Amino acid sequence: MLRRHAIVRQMMIRHVVAAAAAALLVVAAGRAEAENYPANKITLIVGFAPGGIADTLARLIGQGLSERLHQTVVVENRSGAGGDIAAGVVARANPDGYTLLATTTALAINETLHEHNPFSRTDLTAVAIAASSPEALATSPSNPANNLVEFIKEMKGKTINFGSAGVGTGSHIEAAYFFKFLAKVPAQHIPFQGGAPAITATIGNQIDLLATTLGGPAAAQIASGKLKGLGIAADKRAAVTPNVPTYAEQGFPGFTAASWVGFFAPAKTDPEILATLNKTIDDIIQTPAVQKRLIDFGFEPIVGSQAQADAMFNSEVDKWGKMVKALGLSIK
Repeated sequence: MLRRHAIVRQMMIRHVVAAAAAALLVVAAGRAEAENYPANKITLIVGFAPGGIADTLARLIGQGLSERLHQTVVVENRSGAGGDIAAGVVARANPDGYTLLATTTALAINETLHEHNPFSRTDLTAVAIAASSPEALATSPSNPANNLVEFIKEMKGKTINFGSAGVGTGSHIEAAYFFKFLAKVPAQHIPFQGGAPAITATIGNQIDLLATTLGGPAAAQIASGKLKGLGIAADKRAAVTPNVPTYAEQGFPGFTAASWVGFFAPAKTDPEILATLNKTIDDIIQTPAVQKRLIDFGFEPIVGSQAQADAMFNSEVDKWGKMVKALGLSIK
């Protein structure tokens, strides 16, 4: 009997030693992979169609990554479902740092807005949040109001018709929340198939107000006087439109909302790989040419650690989730 116990004990010890050795081999392989990263091409999947800010910044970052990491970076556009199609592809990808996601605030919004997400926030980790632009409200130049306070007074007793680039966008949610819970005035959302037709309708006085991200076409239209900016949901004025006041300046403090562009990797990606990507993206963002391009677009460049990017993303999920729930919005 004692001999049998001794044999069993020896077998158990061998199994433990073998398992520990296997674990050490896995760790060693992981370290070697991280040290040699990147050894293959990197695919950067964009959650939106070509031409938008996410695509534009993805291509700038992709070029910079290729130059600095000495590897090919392929940019692929997989639009649809508010960016969720691309996000789902990356969430299911091998967490080796070779499949990355470029997306926007929509990723944070969709976590609560979409009833049936093919993934969750825990399936992705933020590598870097590279740029941000505040949400803004603008009207036709022919409107006599010069700011939000004047506009709300002028519209007293009426329902405000505001347009945006679609249902469930950050601009739609931010404006609806602002009118219902902060300004406390009646407002009706008019969705458009994109930002350009919403801008055209505002300039032509077909709608009272445009809800938009300041960055992109809106910034140029406001700067040129084709649109009149009434306010931005930020804690300071934007460099591209210095004459447009913040909400806080007009009696609505403590409320900010912005559209950002971020880069994500599958969860469980090696921390050393994440750190390499984060530092490289930060270096790209800090180059004068990229900084100028972003500021001209109406975006503020952002740099920070990978941990800071992930914390910001999780904070944004919670922030937009509260607004979505308060408004009772849901997309099946």
